[in-house]
Amino acid sequence: MKGAAHVIAVELRLIARDPMSAFFALAFPAIMLWVKLRTGRPLPGGLPAVDATVPMLSVFVIGLAALVILPATLAGYRERRVLKRLRATPASPTMLFAAQWAAHMLLAALGTALLVVAGLAFYGLAAPANAAGVLLAWTLGALSLGSIGLLVGALAPGGRTATVIGLSLFFPMGFVSGAVIPRETMSGSMRAIGDLTPMAPAVRAIRDGWAGGATSPVTLGVMVAISIVAGGVALRAFRW
Repeated sequence: MKGAAHVIAVELRLIARDPMSAFFALAFPAIMLWVKLRTGRPLPGGLPAVDATVPMLSVFVIGLAALVILPATLAGYRERRVLKRLRATPASPTMLFAAQWAAHMLLAALGTALLVVAGLAFYGLAAPANAAGVLLAWTLGALSLGSIGLLVGALAPGGRTATVIGLSLFFPMGFVSGAVIPRETMSGSMRAIGDLTPMAPAVRAIRDGWAGGATSPVTLGVMVAISIVAGGVALRAFRW
């Protein structure tokens, strides 16, 4: 346990020293929040835009950290032979994956916290009606998307390849899943396509919890299933 905590602390320091990762995970979502809320118009149905936008962008932050930054870090370690040196230590693939996931999701949690603080301070964001439900949905979203990111990092030969694959997954999913564009403003066909993406369950569950609605057990179960399948395949496919 102490060794895992040390690895997580090291990973966080390395991420903090990368200005691009820190900018896109922390500052960029806040800039998107400002851009999207300049008009202040409510969404169809009367929901204040901020009450949908902050939960949506929280999934955007998770996806960015899980699908782009995490796999690039892991595959970059393989490319620079860092993993080969780690193989000589007591570290196991499971410990490595757990440390990578924890460090990158702590970054996502900080980015989410900044969004919430900005929403509360400047845009009149309503507090989540079901905070426990939001926390559960956020955690399962981080697990499911993080598992996919670990799978990409386990398969990609180098950091650039992992970045290209991650971006190719992240941006299409972000736009059709409701993490960038509110589902209320999408066409029916676009929503149907977005519902097939691994990011959509996290968007639905977090928004439902924020609004105080009941989160579908099926939605939560889908995220658990993605975590188990993608994480298991990543462990089997991982090579030092």
